[in-house]
Amino acid sequence: MTLIYGAILGFISVAFGAYAEHGLKPIITDENFRFLLTAIRYNQVHAVVITVIGLFFLSNDNHLALTSLRRTSFLFITGTIIFCFSIYISVTLNLPGFLYGTPFGGVIIMLGWLMLLIAGVEAKKEKTKKETDQNII
Repeated sequence: MTLIYGAILGFISVAFGAYAEHGLKPIITDENFRFLLTAIRYNQVHAVVITVIGLFFLSNDNHLALTSLRRTSFLFITGTIIFCFSIYISVTLNLPGFLYGTPFGGVIIMLGWLMLLIAGVEAKKEKTKKETDQNII
């Protein structure tokens, strides 16, 4: 499912980038256009990260790392949607109140990066343990 969310978010980032550049740029303020560019950039970066995590799920059996990566992907997906879509909705529909969701999305994305760090540490520990167990045998 993570791979699917990554693909959808990647598609949306490209589609919304084109819409912002060709449809919205002439009719919105420079400040709102900068907001959109930030949202699009975050959307694109995290779509790639989410997709890579989804591909990792397809090819790995490291139980501890997979559990942490599931949490990581949930945080990245949720944070990206809240962060980016609050800006998309605010600017395109002229609803500035939606920008209040942006910081929450940003915090969730930061938690996703911390969870990815935890997943990396757990994966390293499990790999070291397996190597040690193999050397004993």
